[in-house]
Amino acid sequence: MTALGKLFRTTAFKLSIAYLVLFSIGAGLVLARVGARVKEVLDEQIEQTVDAEIRALSEQYAQGGLRQLVNAVERRVRAPGGSLYLLSSHAGDVIVGNIEPPNFTPSGGTELVETAYERRGEPGVKHPALLRLFLLPGGFRLLIGHDIEDHEVLRGILRRALGVSLFWLALVGALGGLFVSHRMLERVDVMSGSARRIMAGDMHERLAISGAGDELDRLAENFNAMLERISELMAGLREVSDNIAHDLKTPLTRLRNRAEAALRAGSNDSEHRAALAAVIEESDNLIRVFNALLMIARAEAGYSSDNMAVFDADSVVRDIAEMYEPVAEEQGVHLDVAAQDGLAVTGSRELLGQALVNLVDNALKYGGTGDAPRIAIEARRVGDRVEIIVADRGPGIAPSDRERVVGRFVRLENSRSRPGSGLGLSLAAAVARMHHGALRIEDNAPGLRVALSLPAMRTTVGPTARMERA
Repeated sequence: MTALGKLFRTTAFKLSIAYLVLFSIGAGLVLARVGARVKEVLDEQIEQTVDAEIRALSEQYAQGGLRQLVNAVERRVRAPGGSLYLLSSHAGDVIVGNIEPPNFTPSGGTELVETAYERRGEPGVKHPALLRLFLLPGGFRLLIGHDIEDHEVLRGILRRALGVSLFWLALVGALGGLFVSHRMLERVDVMSGSARRIMAGDMHERLAISGAGDELDRLAENFNAMLERISELMAGLREVSDNIAHDLKTPLTRLRNRAEAALRAGSNDSEHRAALAAVIEESDNLIRVFNALLMIARAEAGYSSDNMAVFDADSVVRDIAEMYEPVAEEQGVHLDVAAQDGLAVTGSRELLGQALVNLVDNALKYGGTGDAPRIAIEARRVGDRVEIIVADRGPGIAPSDRERVVGRFVRLENSRSRPGSGLGLSLAAAVARMHHGALRIEDNAPGLRVALSLPAMRTTVGPTARMERA
């Protein structure tokens, strides 16, 4: 396609032409109305002049009869101007006048008739005129009118002015449309080139922004933001793939070795059962890892809006605390629970509950140590936020590790000897982001304090805090 063909096919050029056509139609209607109104005004002036002539000549005829009327008409004929007169008998014989008898027979009335006439002494030369017939007693006919050739010249000037105006309007409009389309096409071509490079795999490419703040700039800004988000997701996907390949290789290898060892060395049913139990335990660990990855993926994908609902976060906290009371009691951990009533939030109760389970499980696993192990679970409203806090008095996490510990499969050195996949805090952080909230890891002095901060609903019940102890 040629460059001119691309210009003609642009939306900007088509809109310019459409606007030009509509504007031309409007301008034509306005000028046509102006021309019609000018003709109406001129015809009204002629009508008033003819009426005055008829009244004056009628008085002449009434005062002096036909002779005085003829004299008056002769004087008016000799006067300069565009007035037309013709006095004839009932048989059509011309008595006096400055025009030839018309080819038609006008009836006597009050309306002017537009027709063509010939001046006396100029046969065959037609001129436009407005005429009115006045019938006199005795059958005499008095035809009075006015030459309107000047009016036709004026209307011709108006028509030519309209044509010239429309021509220049079309020319300037077309050139303007081509200029705007060319500018628009240049920017679209630049964006198309960037899009082709992005599709070729260059995810660092971004659409150009001119700085004009127009609709193309806003579109480019939104696309660039979308590309940033896609790049982050792709980087996360690569990281997850690498982590899965790295962290699942060991348990899968261990699973295979145990099965192979059972086949090679097992000589009785008890050994076979022990080997199968070990394989099942290892398989369960793998399933838990995959389930955690699946929930993180669902949370980071935004989950489904159909599963979002309003629920009380305090009831979730109490349910989780009640579920972990026996576990904490078995480990000798003192569990404190404080939850305000009516902490309504919007989101997924299932995912929020799973995130809280991970936090409590981590607190029991890594913070339930020492002479008097103690874990506190608290839910409260802070301004327009609902905060769910799980705090322990364990060794805590160094400030330099608090940011990276929410990554997938990240396990600190002092936790590698304990069972776990390194996905608990990652899932909690993903759930917080899905609910437009945040996960904070702080120093509990001593111990670790993890807070889930979520947007609160406006409707709340009074802050009736209560303490429960397991």
